[in-house]
Amino acid sequence: MSGLPRGGIGTMNEMSLHSALKMLYYEPGDCLEGQLGRFVVDVVKPDRVVEIQSGSFASIRQKLTALLEQHVVHLVYPVAAVKYIVHISPETGEEISRRKSPKRGALWDVFSELVYIPKLITHPHLHLDVIFIVEEEVRCADGRGSWRRSGVSIVDRRVVEVVGHHVLSAPEHYSSLLPESLPSPFSNQELGKELGISTARARTVTYTLREAGIIHQAGKSGSRLLYVSPS
Repeated sequence: MSGLPRGGIGTMNEMSLHSALKMLYYEPGDCLEGQLGRFVVDVVKPDRVVEIQSGSFASIRQKLTALLEQHVVHLVYPVAAVKYIVHISPETGEEISRRKSPKRGALWDVFSELVYIPKLITHPHLHLDVIFIVEEEVRCADGRGSWRRSGVSIVDRRVVEVVGHHVLSAPEHYSSLLPESLPSPFSNQELGKELGISTARARTVTYTLREAGIIHQAGKSGSRLLYVSPS
């Protein structure tokens, strides 16, 4: 992929999120849905493979581990910087309503998935691309969805626009995410405050970085765990 466009993706906003992103990374000469051993990979390029993952990294941990032994893997994770909730009629499929969600995604969202592969993030063959999008989440009151949504199903996720991306491919990329203003050692609470995220989300960051060997646990202060960056 030569560069991520800012603005509409043309006809790709008619496709599902996964298919749209797969085509965004596809170039002439690449192989879509290529077979590598026992795995099917989204895009096979001459020098790397591209895997789009909008769900849990736990489900691809074994696949990633195997692929990284022989291939450079470009792992793409979409984050909805802006999300619109679109409701469609279960009878006709026509749009009934469209509203903007108050939730805004951020880079730190990916750490909720990185907790499943912390030992892999420093692998020299792994390149993580967190891609920020404007997304439409299409819902239908068909009675088959989650009870949390009163039976409303999420029937599609669509890319409206790509608004940026952040590549993490080396230990220093991850350590540079920690604010210079952090005390040393620091707690999850202090990290959350500095980053403007919840303590719970900060824990996913410290757990991932600790398991990857990028930061170290430095003891406790009362009930609070303390961490320190390697010198």
